[in-house]
Amino acid sequence: MDWLRQIPIGQYVDGTGSWLRDLDPRLKLAWTVAFLLTPILAGPWWRLALVGLLLLVTACSGLPWRIWRRTLPLLLALSLLVGVLATFLPAGGADPVAENRPPQELRLAPADQGQRWELLRWGPVQLGPLPFGPLVITRRSAELGLNSATLLFTVIHSANLLLLTTPPESLVWGLSWCIAPLARLGVPVDRLGFTLLLSLRFLPLVQEEFQNLLRSVATRSVNLRKLGLQGSLALVLALGERLLANVLLRAEQGAEALMAKGGRWIAPAQLLRDPLPRPALQWLGAVGLALLLGLRWRYGDV
Repeated sequence: MDWLRQIPIGQYVDGTGSWLRDLDPRLKLAWTVAFLLTPILAGPWWRLALVGLLLLVTACSGLPWRIWRRTLPLLLALSLLVGVLATFLPAGGADPVAENRPPQELRLAPADQGQRWELLRWGPVQLGPLPFGPLVITRRSAELGLNSATLLFTVIHSANLLLLTTPPESLVWGLSWCIAPLARLGVPVDRLGFTLLLSLRFLPLVQEEFQNLLRSVATRSVNLRKLGLQGSLALVLALGERLLANVLLRAEQGAEALMAKGGRWIAPAQLLRDPLPRPALQWLGAVGLALLLGLRWRYGDV
């Protein structure tokens, strides 16, 4: 039942031998934002190239195999499943346009005629006693499946790599450095950074509480089929309520302990005391980011 601890999603893993850990947190934030924003309005080849780049960075990152041997195949399988489902779902077409002139004078052609070419047709499909029509893959549905699968993998894996290789203190320092100009407008940057640091620290506690609830349900041998739809829904809502109550109780206990010990928030500038190592690596990361943005502007629509 300790599978949540064995799959370190969103948790920093300490260690040495990885160049990603030595990279500037601000650069890692910029790279993550680039992975999140550059797929917007991009072509399929650019999306596939981002997935390949993420896989290459993961393979060459120097992270131990045991860290991502369980998360990466699971994420790939989930992305492929979402892509296949989006591919076979009906993509739909444009609504018919009302003709303002007689058909004898003007003949309208569908605007998406080039988008509805059939690439593959299977069928009809028989699933038990229920017959289904043929499974048709059009150009639009293929693009929808590819975009869904690549976007899901890019968003989750890029953020996971950032959290795996960046301590919460360094991440808060980098984010506070980015939003430091907002302090002139009266935005409490220090308080926001401290709140983010506490939120990152509470992620393992939330996973532990969720795992304890699952363990309690498993030890009671709850049969969802006997409960029915209404009983299962009531059980899920009760578990969600208990999870929220436990997390809030943990947060209250942490706040009381912090106040009892005379705790105070630390300015984000004091979180990163050691100088950043390997200056050549920082320059290489900045040049690589500029090259990525240039390629997106030049070849992103391909």
